[in-house]
Amino acid sequence: MSRALAAVHAAGVPAAYAEVRDGGRRWSGAAGVADLATGRPARPDLRHRVGSITKSFVATTVLQLVAEGKVGLDDPIGRWLPDLVPGELGQRVTVRMLLNHTSGIGNYTNALLDTLAEVISVGTATFTPEDLVRIGLSLPPTGAPGERYSYSNTGYILAGLLIEKVTGHDATAEVTRRVIGPLGLRDTYFPGADPAIRGPHAGAHFALLGVRDFARYGMTWAWTAGELISTPSDLDTFYRALFGGRLLPPAQLAQMRTTVPMDPQAPEAGGYGLGVYWLPTPCGQRWGHDGGVIGQITVSLHAPDASRQMSLATNLSHYQIGLPEEHPIDTAWLAAVVAGVCPGAAATRAAGGPPLALPLPGALPLPRG
Repeated sequence: MSRALAAVHAAGVPAAYAEVRDGGRRWSGAAGVADLATGRPARPDLRHRVGSITKSFVATTVLQLVAEGKVGLDDPIGRWLPDLVPGELGQRVTVRMLLNHTSGIGNYTNALLDTLAEVISVGTATFTPEDLVRIGLSLPPTGAPGERYSYSNTGYILAGLLIEKVTGHDATAEVTRRVIGPLGLRDTYFPGADPAIRGPHAGAHFALLGVRDFARYGMTWAWTAGELISTPSDLDTFYRALFGGRLLPPAQLAQMRTTVPMDPQAPEAGGYGLGVYWLPTPCGQRWGHDGGVIGQITVSLHAPDASRQMSLATNLSHYQIGLPEEHPIDTAWLAAVVAGVCPGAAATRAAGGPPLALPLPGALPLPRG
């Protein structure tokens, strides 16, 4: 794994850092520099924005409320948030559809982070969750409710507002009380309106703007869809508890693992459940999530029982500039992921396609202008 991280760094990423667990054994390591401006060396325990991995924490919280009989997965969201999602749409879109991305509601970040100027300005702006939902609802629908998978951050902002409606508490505080606190995840937290990453942390390098560090960057635009800060070790602890049955009763964990195809034309390429997905690998299905924000990328993948785990992070994003070929960083990243989740397996492409259909860091949408 050390060689795999070094290869990611050598391919052009300032730093790569990871933790791998195999039963009771644990390995962590890093390669490269955390901050291009200072040359500060990377460490595996640096705090890092984990983006959409936030969704696993939020979905877990919603499913705990389901287990307590406080909300139903097939409740229409309009029953709980009639002012935000009124009328027929509110009656047709269910809580389940929000969590498995089949609601058909547009993805607000497609509009919010559309240009380079917006990428810069969003980090200094303050958004309310209601602002974000309205942006998503103003976009063309991606399909009829329940029709098909189409990734939408808007659904997870609505999930956060649902948590608040059901519990009467701030959504991020409720996730912290139910999940982060009980697991003792000392390096995992929601920053809220604070643009800084508290404590030792990695830089966040946005390739289109060179060495500029976006670690100080307001995240109110992400909230319960992608605001969380964590470390590879804390992520492994969380997913081991989740998939090991410590956070959800069996019925709700089974619902979480009930998936829809992420690509209807290739259902074997992976399925999305409720805040988690599975991907095919050379050693079978692996479960977890990935996250990408401005300047930082994370993936956390685990055996179904979390006996083998890997969480990997890098501090560079948006380096793919429209080249038709796979970027060398992506090739090295894929190899590192396979090395982590399937020791001894090769990350070579077979005739049927890649052995791991992971969203690669270079595939993040590029802002225009």
